[in-house]
Amino acid sequence: MLTVFAVIAVAELPDKTMIATLLMGSRGSPLWVWIGAASAFLVHVCLAVVAGQLLTRLPHRAVEIVVAVMFLGGAAWLLFIPERQEAERGEEEAAEERPARGAARVAMAAFGVILIGELGDLTQLLTAGFVARTHQPWSVAVGAGAALLSVSALAAYSGRALLKVLPLAAIRKAGGVVMLGFASYSIVLVATG
Repeated sequence: MLTVFAVIAVAELPDKTMIATLLMGSRGSPLWVWIGAASAFLVHVCLAVVAGQLLTRLPHRAVEIVVAVMFLGGAAWLLFIPERQEAERGEEEAAEERPARGAARVAMAAFGVILIGELGDLTQLLTAGFVARTHQPWSVAVGAGAALLSVSALAAYSGRALLKVLPLAAIRKAGGVVMLGFASYSIVLVATG
């Protein structure tokens, strides 16, 4: 659970949806932005857990190869996609939503942005991969859900201050190195399995 939490949190911190949550939180009520974003993230965790359960039906070697490729893809994304591009995408997603008035509208706007922005996203794929590898859907769901709820709360309430202390580029590179480590471990398992 702690490993899943750490990997998902590191992968989500430099993501476009974190930036969108940060911007929405600075424009509207952070509480209602977080409630909307958190609800969307929980939907995504459920979808990823189901997808991971389906992956467990594949032969073990195939699952290990899929998981290794997912971690390699995540590492490449975090290490080679410029943070400026992700920041711009997050700003565009937040700007597409009309300014919402009222708590329910703010929450629904955040829910919509995150629900659409996270479809097939890195953290959703990693969550599915963890389920497929560990065969522990509940532990993975709790770890991934807690990570996404924490990161979205951080973004909604204090994202701008966080980015002044920790540059997005440093967060992305650290996440990429972590993913590369998991990819290497997965490749070793495939090679020796």
